[in-house]
Amino acid sequence: MVSTATPVCNYGTLAPEFSLPGTDGQQHTLASCRGPNGLLVMFICNHCPYVQAVLDRIIRDTRELREYGIGCVGIMSNDPTQYPEDGFEQMARLAREKEFPFPYLFDETQAVARAYGAVCTPDFFGYNAALQLQYRGRLDASGRQAAPPGARRELFEAMREIARSGQGPAEQTASIGCSIKWKDA
Repeated sequence: MVSTATPVCNYGTLAPEFSLPGTDGQQHTLASCRGPNGLLVMFICNHCPYVQAVLDRIIRDTRELREYGIGCVGIMSNDPTQYPEDGFEQMARLAREKEFPFPYLFDETQAVARAYGAVCTPDFFGYNAALQLQYRGRLDASGRQAAPPGARRELFEAMREIARSGQGPAEQTASIGCSIKWKDA
């Protein structure tokens, strides 16, 4: 497992289109996932200890972000032949068990992760209503262990501000996590 940090936010970059199968049996697109005030795209997976440490917080925050008109989507882009626990059936089981309040999509070709420039799990991309990138930071101060209960909710606060103003915070702390498990060329 390689620990990787995300690059800084490239403000204004438009969200790439996608059409991916979800664990709910539906096909999901950029248009179907966005909310009226923006979209949070999260590259996550089942096996990563960084994702596991914050998954309950991700669920809490995405549930609350709906109230602000922010759509949310989780995308799994790892190669499941290398990490079978990230396979589609395991994704569906996790989404059911945790009652994900967002579609959990399988990027089998890894084309969507490449289009977004995703580098790790978790990797968060926060877009405004015009689908312009405004946030590329961490969830909170968590790493491989969850941050203390009172930790500042950086991602949630940023997305709430994006919903209200269309602008993300000037200062953002990079997310850190396990590298995307790319398929062999």
